Amino acid sequence: MALIVAKFGGTSVADVTKIKGAAMKIAREVERGHRVAVVVSAMAGVTNQLVEYCNQVDKLHDTREYDVVVASGEQITSGLMAMTLQKMGVKARSWQGWQLPIVTDDVHSKARIAEIKTAELLKSLHAGEVAVIPGFQGMTEDGRVTTLGRGGSDTSAVAIAAALDAERCDIYTDVDGVYTTDPRIVPHAKKIDKISYEEMLELASVGAKVLHIRSVEIAMKKDIPIQVLSSFEDHVGSDLPGTLVTREEDIVEQQLVTGVAYTRDEAKVTLLGVPDVPGVAAKIFSPLADAAVNVDMIVQNVSPDGKYTDMTFTVPQADLPRAIQTIKALKELKYRELQTSDTVAKVSVVGIGMKSHSGVANTMFKTLAEKSINIQVISTSEIKISVLIEQDYVELAVRSLHAAYGLEG
Repeated sequence: MALIVAKFGGTSVADVTKIKGAAMKIAREVERGHRVAVVVSAMAGVTNQLVEYCNQVDKLHDTREYDVVVASGEQITSGLMAMTLQKMGVKARSWQGWQLPIVTDDVHSKARIAEIKTAELLKSLHAGEVAVIPGFQGMTEDGRVTTLGRGGSDTSAVAIAAALDAERCDIYTDVDGVYTTDPRIVPHAKKIDKISYEEMLELASVGAKVLHIRSVEIAMKKDIPIQVLSSFEDHVGSDLPGTLVTREEDIVEQQLVTGVAYTRDEAKVTLLGVPDVPGVAAKIFSPLADAAVNVDMIVQNVSPDGKYTDMTFTVPQADLPRAIQTIKALKELKYRELQTSDTVAKVSVVGIGMKSHSGVANTMFKTLAEKSINIQVISTSEIKISVLIEQDYVELAVRSLHAAYGLEG
């Protein structure tokens, strides 16, 4: 008898009919003798509506009150799921984040989980109850509601799986696994049977929407296998029909490039004429970090005269207003001009095979050049190459790179 954590995303619990379908999968796992904790998202569209309400009041709102508003969507779903399971004859109860509790830091709207206290939850599971837990949320040490950022229900699920020492965390969603790229752009993209934590972490960080990046970080650190599978197919998680995210050594065949990912939710910030002196980067990026602005790609131009340089970096589009506000408030920072653009996108290729093979970057740059796609910024890691390009060329770039690396199904 295994202990399994199953997470259902917003499209999987979009209405009462879909909640019943998800509950039937849980009931089948219980029939097989498994103990199950269920983590649920808000019903599809609910969080967006709640966010819009907050923005209508104030786009630079108090993030503590924002969390109170947007956390309510998952609470509704958890209650409905528990009621549905009970109706099916399955023992179940809902647990709110503050009841466990799930303790986080106090960075509201982007909180990180510090601790999950599971004593009472384990008692309930051992008694044969299915635990239904709202994802995406927790509480600070002083009792304020927090949320983990968009996609945070994945993080909740994997963190709970780690705290419970679960055998596996099944992420039910509207796709049947992780693909070599977005099938909406490349219809012949292949489903990946197994992918390493490292590769999934890189894909999640550069735009793959299947898993939240922090959920993969926790899974890799705690060695919790994650399975991505469809809510809308007949299989349940124990059939292992989806993509398994696991250790590199558990994967027999490793591809040179595993996948191509992209994100359109990027914005570029350029500071022209910055004094080229020691400590200037810290003057820029420390305040941005304090303002919870996530900076990604960074490029500093060579200073020909040794006096002034230009610095370019990217942030999520949603963080652009806060980034601009933060930079303009830096009285001690001197620069000639601040330029921004929200019409850029990031395209990346990822693969463990890059560790031991050369020529991956050359293939990428040559392919984009042949399609007359200009590269604005380049960023690399051991198993990833990312480029910043104009949004208009995203689909052409993804299709071209997918073919160039032989990823067609």
